[in-house]
Amino acid sequence: MQNDQAPRPSSSREVILNLLQKQQLVEGMVRKQDMPHHDLVETLVRKQNLVKLKQALNTAAPAEIAEILEELTPEEVLFVWDQLDENRKEQILRDVSITVLNILGKREFKNEKSSIKAFALHEGRLREISIHNNAELRSSKPVWIDLVGPTFEERTWVGDIFGIELPDPERLNDLESSARFYMAENGEIHLHSDFLLDLEDESRNVAVALILYQDILFSICSEELPVFRLQRLRAFSQPNYVSDSRDVLLDLYAADAEYSADAMEDMYRGLESVGKKVLNKHMSDEDAAKILVAIAHEEDLNGRIRRNVLDTRRAVSFLMRSKFLEKHQVEDAQQILRDIESLDGHTTFLFGKINFLMDATVGFININQNKVIQRLTVLSVVFMPLNVLAGIGGMSEFSMMTREIPWPIAYTLFTAGLVLVGWLTYVLLKFIEKRGKLK
Repeated sequence: MQNDQAPRPSSSREVILNLLQKQQLVEGMVRKQDMPHHDLVETLVRKQNLVKLKQALNTAAPAEIAEILEELTPEEVLFVWDQLDENRKEQILRDVSITVLNILGKREFKNEKSSIKAFALHEGRLREISIHNNAELRSSKPVWIDLVGPTFEERTWVGDIFGIELPDPERLNDLESSARFYMAENGEIHLHSDFLLDLEDESRNVAVALILYQDILFSICSEELPVFRLQRLRAFSQPNYVSDSRDVLLDLYAADAEYSADAMEDMYRGLESVGKKVLNKHMSDEDAAKILVAIAHEEDLNGRIRRNVLDTRRAVSFLMRSKFLEKHQVEDAQQILRDIESLDGHTTFLFGKINFLMDATVGFININQNKVIQRLTVLSVVFMPLNVLAGIGGMSEFSMMTREIPWPIAYTLFTAGLVLVGWLTYVLLKFIEKRGKLK
């Protein structure tokens, strides 16, 4: 008797590898054949196979997918990675090797929305170094690695090289104030600060994560900041401008305070222009509305500057209390605090000037409204006796009193009387108003 055994179900690994092999065979066969509607057939076949592949990838365990990626070529790794669901990538990356991370990291560096820049010291100047693989990045001994809008793959790739976990820049605002400055057990120094970004149409504070670890400064933010470009230009052009990662960190905060001061100078010029318009003798409601919008914009910018310098003061004070700065760096930190102290007086003055301009503009609006109400009041007073006379003229007694007079003449005389009474009332009001001004 022959013993029939049920076929052993294929594992997720075998299914995925078979689907990948089938995908390559199908694409090769379809492309070699010369048939009508070639593109349509190829698209349909590829879509059917991709649907099965995505289903298999979604059902497989993260650790199993990580093992599959180890067996694939770089092209196949990128192809499979594109088919994975975004929510599962973070779990899968925890189990993959550095080889796979390098493959994914190189591909992610081509993303226009993100950039990773590394800087090292060369003859006393800060210079940018090219990044192609983890060996070059580690051997170059960088003092600063700047990540702008990094993906999870990029953060994992860089973090795995230096043994550090880099935070998501999109989640920096979710941190509580007490967790923004601290020192980890392994010696990492974490600072989550706000840096000012002043544009022509808007101003905002951008959260930046700054981490000092093994004499390397890691900065992670969601978008490029002018303060960082300013610091790099100075360190490129001036020899011995920075000597290590702590100098780079302090200079970033110093550049942020200077950038805030520049924004204040722009505010002074903007408020000066607004003040000239407010002090004009005549201001229409349309002009007042535009001025209020300009004042509101300057007030918002001033508030952001005040918040920014407050955050910078807290960060620099934390660095001084941590006692890991050199003597000359402590002096630099104290100078930054003095610069911030001088900015506080300017922000207070600007708040007072903004409030004055706001009150003056609102006062002009009230004056314009009072003028309109005054005109309406004069008209109502002028027409009040006319309404009384018109009411009398509409009664039957008027026709009885003027029955001997032809009605065209009677009503003409009555209309002339109304005009005369109205004019006398208006002259009387003007005389009273003029007399009141003389007093």
